[in-house]
Amino acid sequence: FECGQFVQSIKTKHIPRDYQIDGFVNAVRKNRALLLSPTGSGKSLIIYLLTRFYPHKKLIIVPTISLVQQLAKDFEDYNQGPFEVLKITGDTDKSWQKKIDNKVVITTWQSIHKQPRAFYDQFGVVIGDEAHTFKAKSLTSILEKMVNIKYRFGFTGTLDGSQTNQLVLEGLFGPVKSLIKTKELMESEQLANLKIKILLLKYSEQTRKDHTRIKYKDEMDFIVGNEKRNKFIQNLALSLNGNTLILFQYVEKHGKILYDLINSKANKDRKVFFVFGGTDGETRESVREITEKETNAIIIASYGTFSTGINIRALHNIIFASPSKSKIRNLQSIGRGLRTSENKERCTLFDIGDDLKYKENLNFTLKHLYERVKIYNQEKFDYKIHKIDLEE
Repeated sequence: FECGQFVQSIKTKHIPRDYQIDGFVNAVRKNRALLLSPTGSGKSLIIYLLTRFYPHKKLIIVPTISLVQQLAKDFEDYNQGPFEVLKITGDTDKSWQKKIDNKVVITTWQSIHKQPRAFYDQFGVVIGDEAHTFKAKSLTSILEKMVNIKYRFGFTGTLDGSQTNQLVLEGLFGPVKSLIKTKELMESEQLANLKIKILLLKYSEQTRKDHTRIKYKDEMDFIVGNEKRNKFIQNLALSLNGNTLILFQYVEKHGKILYDLINSKANKDRKVFFVFGGTDGETRESVREITEKETNAIIIASYGTFSTGINIRALHNIIFASPSKSKIRNLQSIGRGLRTSENKERCTLFDIGDDLKYKENLNFTLKHLYERVKIYNQEKFDYKIHKIDLEE
């Protein structure tokens, strides 16, 4: 009852949905919680409610620079005006280390993981956004320095399915509370419908024979460096209508090549962006904001920068240019396209697979595709497989 009155009293721009209020109430009652809610479900609004509820200093930890910028802007939106926060990233003025006056601090874990235990004692609340990233040793060491912080809350859209991962996160934040499923949000039209087109590239018999039993690294080098495959991605991207996000794994030997190919053939009035780890936070945020206003832009981005947390409502297409079997990475990447906007009801994922199978020998990336299909089945996503002869 008290929590319900509080939510009404602060008059946020967006009225919280029932499951968001449930998540907020659960967190406040338990003092510690790991809230599981899919991408696009509005986790940042629950975080905002918690920052307004507690009078203590709040430390919000996120995995990327882009998310520091985005979360701060989300808070201003919810607040319907300025909302004072201290944003800490790698290029922030280091004077913050002497004294923090702000009630709300949003930081990447990389920016604070070397701070002594005394630094964390000033905070009364810690919130970990995209908590599935908290498996790394540096991240867990940060939480272990916070023994005096009573209120701990983790938020994530995905867990990797392993019991070990869940137990580690529950130890850091508290018991898991699942709020809602992606399929439910689609059915209630709170998320865009997802259509998956698996484009299975078939290679010639000689190529498959030549690449039998090669090492994983060699297979990846062959795939990302394959001229016909990259031209296929170029033509696919340029043929699509709407804003398109292309996700890659290797910057120099794949992402840069794709950017040059696509940018060289794109119409002059079509914006093409390239985002990777070396792109500063303000530029990443400006790319996101520009794309929100565009109807036919192309973003070529590394998985590390744009697969997690980035909010682009007007995203119509996603292309998996590099294969991955990670459940978290794939579901987080898909989540980039599920937000709704005025001119969008559906998002299409083009999942590119590579069939280098020869006789009974399955290649690594084909196995990875099978893992992704398992995920699509588990999530009850709609998908179709299209076989394409690449070397005809």
